[in-house]
Amino acid sequence: MKHLFAPWRMKYINSSKDNKGCFICNAVSYVKDEENLVLFRGENSIVILNRYPYNSGHIMVCPKRHIKVPYELNSKEQKELMETLSKMVKVLEEVYHPGGFNIGVNIDKAAGAGEEHLHFHIVPRWVGDTNFMSVTGETRVIPENIKDTYDHIKKAIEEMSIL
Repeated sequence: MKHLFAPWRMKYINSSKDNKGCFICNAVSYVKDEENLVLFRGENSIVILNRYPYNSGHIMVCPKRHIKVPYELNSKEQKELMETLSKMVKVLEEVYHPGGFNIGVNIDKAAGAGEEHLHFHIVPRWVGDTNFMSVTGETRVIPENIKDTYDHIKKAIEEMSIL
């Protein structure tokens, strides 16, 4: 029998007992951006670094308003979300130079993160980023510390001033 120790996961497991409400709504209303991994705040949208990423640079673009499905977005929210998503792809290209991206949307609890709050994921991808660890060990290796990821992306957003 093989064992993989991942003690950092205990914080996530225990946090589900402590969390009150939607983590996206909490990030919208809570002003400590670095603590909540908030990279950008627009008028109608917010960009959050994924705390449990699939790859370095995995972010979420979310409407500030708590809604479940895309058809609940008003035209102003739709426009800003798509513009923010596009600009964040540009930022991630500048920071990580990936070979491509996976972009997906989570709609309702069963789609992921256990949240009803609509959100878009942007995941940078590289040729070969799914290697033997993922295939044989069913383990994903993230080569960058989450704090470093936050700092690199935040700096690029400020320097590029496209948001």
